[in-house]
Amino acid sequence: MTSAPASAPSPSGRLSALLPDLTPLRSSADFRLLWIQGVVTYFGSFMALIALPLQIKELTGSPLAVGAMGAVELVPLVVFGLYGGALADAVDRRKVILGTEAGLGVLALVLLVNAVLPDPLLWPLYLVAGGVSALSGLQRPALDSLMARIVPHDQLTAAAALNSLRWQVGAISGPAVAGLVVAYAGHATAYSVTVVTFALSVLLCLRLAPAPPARENTKPSLRGIVEGARFAWSRPVLLGTYAVDVVAMFFAFPNTIFPFLADELDAEWSLGLMYASGSVGSLVLGLTSGWTSRVRRHGLFVVFGAAAWGLAIAAAGWFTSVWPVLVCLAIAGAGDMLSGLGRSTIWNQTIPEELRGRLAGIEVLSYSAGPQLGQVRAGAMAGWTGTRSAIWSGGVACVASVALLTAALPKLLTYDSATDEDAVRRRAQREEDAGTPGPASGTPEAQARPYEAETGASGAGRGRIEPESSPSGG
Repeated sequence: MTSAPASAPSPSGRLSALLPDLTPLRSSADFRLLWIQGVVTYFGSFMALIALPLQIKELTGSPLAVGAMGAVELVPLVVFGLYGGALADAVDRRKVILGTEAGLGVLALVLLVNAVLPDPLLWPLYLVAGGVSALSGLQRPALDSLMARIVPHDQLTAAAALNSLRWQVGAISGPAVAGLVVAYAGHATAYSVTVVTFALSVLLCLRLAPAPPARENTKPSLRGIVEGARFAWSRPVLLGTYAVDVVAMFFAFPNTIFPFLADELDAEWSLGLMYASGSVGSLVLGLTSGWTSRVRRHGLFVVFGAAAWGLAIAAAGWFTSVWPVLVCLAIAGAGDMLSGLGRSTIWNQTIPEELRGRLAGIEVLSYSAGPQLGQVRAGAMAGWTGTRSAIWSGGVACVASVALLTAALPKLLTYDSATDEDAVRRRAQREEDAGTPGPASGTPEAQARPYEAETGASGAGRGRIEPESSPSGG
């Protein structure tokens, strides 16, 4: 007697398979805390992100003065991002996160005090912009490198999708509310909201479990940063994730010329929609990201996501009607998120715990330099060939560059979390730490083993000295 054929999935079952995978929120208390903290912080940060350039515009009336914020922010972000990566591998990451959140709250308070002065000053705005960039550079590696420690190995893609979804909600709601607050209640009110959100964020961070370094007696150093760079250079898959992101942003990040595109399309009213469209596309992908948790070939995410970004940007430069342009920008945002999910998962699945902070610092360099240089490229190209040609040619160059990098680094395309040596080693170590006696998971002894087994390094003879106190002063 033959068995009855399996019934087809119900519509509700298919829908639930598309919805975001919430497992990391249920399985990890620290991830829940950081996710809620991120929702609060992003909302307040975007309030200040909108209010600050608007205040500079009001004080100076100069587009150049507003644009100078990018120059003020870039160098601190790169320098402190690299140093923050080394710091995250040397001290308790919880203390780094807590200290930088408190510092960002103090800077928001500076903005508030300046805004309530009878005649607000200009120089504190640039000082705060540089300070925020520096503290963000210090914090980002500690936050990114903490994910692989607090989220189970098989839930890393779901965690990345939830984090991206959280960011997109802030990117859409924060600026929208900020514009209304600044218009009707003033800059001081917007900065007040930012101060309150950082105060709440610090309270949430206080509840995080300690996250000690994987190796004791280390100190942030140039030698340590070089060690992380050498590891990345020796891994074609990692190298490909960084390189694809840089070329995609360099060739196809035309945000700086959106005002000119809106003028050419005779749709000045659409400028805000152009800036928001990418976030909308990312949000849609995030809300239907449940399927990504069942994929093992995350290199395909990186490559196809970046290629989709480039193709969509190229199409946006070809269309002469604003609505197809907005649709293309939304598709580009979805492609960017897909590529980002792949990058984040590969990093968390393959990088040894004791190098994770330094590699996250290199990530800061890649994601900050690409868009900044891309805006310079787009502006210069638009002045030379015209706005729309600058956009579509950049998209085409993005696709061609991604194809060349894929050919040069084929292991990125064939990456499989079930067979990649680094991913298998990291997964086995996580399972061993969780299920066998010996050093407890999360201790320096337990976290240091994967890289030592691979390189033969035990830390002896490396000339290390006692660590300095953490930036939070704890």
